[in-house]
Amino acid sequence: MSKSPRYIQIKTYISDKISAHEWVPGHKIPTELELTETFNVSRMTVNKAIRDLVSDGLLERTPRLGTFVCQKKAESPLTDIRNIADEISQRGGEYSNKVLSQRSIVADDEIAMRLGVMLGTQIYFSEIIHFEDNKPLQLEIRWVNPEYAPAYIQQDFSQATPNEYLSQNCPLSTIEHTVEAIIPDAKTQRYLNLSANEPCLLLNRRTWSKQNLISAALLYHPGHRYKLSSRTHL
Repeated sequence: MSKSPRYIQIKTYISDKISAHEWVPGHKIPTELELTETFNVSRMTVNKAIRDLVSDGLLERTPRLGTFVCQKKAESPLTDIRNIADEISQRGGEYSNKVLSQRSIVADDEIAMRLGVMLGTQIYFSEIIHFEDNKPLQLEIRWVNPEYAPAYIQQDFSQATPNEYLSQNCPLSTIEHTVEAIIPDAKTQRYLNLSANEPCLLLNRRTWSKQNLISAALLYHPGHRYKLSSRTHL
């Protein structure tokens, strides 16, 4: 029998299950009570083993639901804009989307400020859920100035994403964005398949082509499945 501490034995047991693909990403592991009975140890010993594996990025805890094998997080660059369909394909995933809304609307105070247009201006609006392997990865809410992208509203976004269309027709010159962790509203939770009080990552982005403000977007991502990265050369 191994002479290593009992919590190490529990960590090894769980790690081996994950390495052997017996427990795949998203798999719910046994409860702490079940593990205490299996290994005949205290709850504190099991808790330490699980806390270590959470810190190592192998497990994640979801309040009231249990402890799960970590899903590998999708990653996007913070200082660049890439087509989400291409990103998903490049990491071996299957891309799909669902267009919730695509129409012309009148800019209210908030939208007029976001898009830099006068109150009451007719603008284009789209709302799309992007999926990776049939799991929602991003809710995209976007406003577009029709003066610079007049055919936006006629596009079939089930075939090409808004990013792809805008990049081809309004070459990017400037990006402005902020990132924050939020608890989304009930509608966004439903679209992204999130439980109550589960956080998401919100990217608030505006883009320019030359001197023209083309688009403003809110991009919501499940916090447990998505991250942003940045690399700077000094």
